Amino acid sequence: MTRLALTGANGFLGWHVRVLARAIGWPEPVVVSRSDLVDPAVVAARIDGVDRVVHLAGVNRGEPAEVAGGNVQLAAALARGLRRCATPPQTVVFANSVQAGNGTPYGDSKATAAATLAAARPDLVDERLPNLYGEHGRPFYNGVTATFCRLLADGREPELHEDRELTLVHATDAAARLIGAPVGGTWDAAMPGLRISVRELARRLAGYAATYRRGEIPALTDRHAVRLFNTYRSFTFPDQHPILLPQHADVRGELVETTKSHGGAGQVFCSTTRPGVSRGEHFHLAKIERFVVLRGRAEISLRRVGRDEVIRFRVGGDESVAVDMPTMWVHKILNVGSDDLLTLFWANEIFDPDRPDTVAERVESAVPAAAGAAA
Repeated sequence: MTRLALTGANGFLGWHVRVLARAIGWPEPVVVSRSDLVDPAVVAARIDGVDRVVHLAGVNRGEPAEVAGGNVQLAAALARGLRRCATPPQTVVFANSVQAGNGTPYGDSKATAAATLAAARPDLVDERLPNLYGEHGRPFYNGVTATFCRLLADGREPELHEDRELTLVHATDAAARLIGAPVGGTWDAAMPGLRISVRELARRLAGYAATYRRGEIPALTDRHAVRLFNTYRSFTFPDQHPILLPQHADVRGELVETTKSHGGAGQVFCSTTRPGVSRGEHFHLAKIERFVVLRGRAEISLRRVGRDEVIRFRVGGDESVAVDMPTMWVHKILNVGSDDLLTLFWANEIFDPDRPDTVAERVESAVPAAAGAAA
């Protein structure tokens, strides 16, 4: 297993790197904080003997001098620590940008940062990343996708100041490239890009938002559609849950429309759960799951990977609601009633035992669950 050390571990890309490392089963990465970077001796101690250092810390937005100075200073601080390291890391990777050297304060500072690190480590792996998107990006900072998603989730419309072509890569794929993740998962270290204009991106996300407000699932016909929709969903959770489902009643009884999917693969399954028993205790990197309780009483608990706060929903068969599991959130459903719990589940893909996209971890603890804990 690869031992990682990360700068910028608490940022957008840093979180995706840590989630992916956990999904692969690697040890929790060593975090090199900005306060650590002040002291080369502390940096050297943190990274001593690790397999791979990934430098993610940087400044994306702000005053030009702040952006330029911040990126260079952070790289210089890591370089000083690398020079003092008794057992140097086998690999040093810099999360650079395709904008490096483009004449802007940001682009030129990224190029200077790369040169600074290469002076300390001539074998530096300089990865030039395109525009990234993904769950829980920071609006107005981490890119236009996060900004559009935030606006749409709040019921506002994105404003287009200019239209240009973008190449978008999901943050998990970028994380896989940076850490040298093994092949075989839902990630792709080749970083397949989506070529799209800003206008078309806004249109597509607005379509997802309009469909999802009705409790429906938009057409998810390729991996970028799934990941863009998951990115949008991350901005709706938990405030817009549970989801009210359309219900129709007449003298014969009631009919509830549990899932309307506009395209793509999918699978529906049901389970019964004994009183006091739970199912789940896992998270997914890309798979979408919807829970609808048909009979009984349940508590659905969720925790974002790497965080401590647990969010709980009490739902029952007498309610026509769904709770969609956000990607990269550990979740479980517990029977809190006195009778068997009957639950309907919908997933956006047919289960593949060779690529289950199901990572065992307990909701109540950051410690991974024992083998077999996943339902």
